[in-house]
Amino acid sequence: MDLGRRSVLVLGAATVLAACTSTAKSTDGNKIRTDSEPLERRFAVLGPLSNAHWVGVTLGTDSRASVPGPTDVRVVGFAQLRAGGGAALTGAPQREFLPATPSGLPEELVQFMPKGARWVRSESFDRAVTGGTYSGAFYVDPGTNWVCFDTTNPSAVSSSGP
Repeated sequence: MDLGRRSVLVLGAATVLAACTSTAKSTDGNKIRTDSEPLERRFAVLGPLSNAHWVGVTLGTDSRASVPGPTDVRVVGFAQLRAGGGAALTGAPQREFLPATPSGLPEELVQFMPKGARWVRSESFDRAVTGGTYSGAFYVDPGTNWVCFDTTNPSAVSSSGP
């Protein structure tokens, strides 16, 4: 093996190790955001939202110099739907909402999780909200009209609606 080839292999191993290291930091310094407008633009199918508590977390960054490239942002939090909104979303006949519980929430958001929520989730509803252009999970409590969202790189999309 010549020296040039070994350098490439070592560099390749370091690149793989760096790519597998899981790190994340809040894009706002762990600041809880309460503005609903950015959420309404990205999740239009949910309708008007209130009482929002959410964070944007940059995925794959750390204090070391990272490889340049696209940055993924996780947008996760809670918001309240308009009165009757939860029942309207979950009552759509083409959706199969099943009991599910949000997990892996950022620590700073746990205090805002509605107490006693009875969450349900539908993969077909998730696809309707995201338009298939980004990943996301949407948990709804139809009794209290709360929604929990956990998305990566959400963008304003045209969705097919519930």
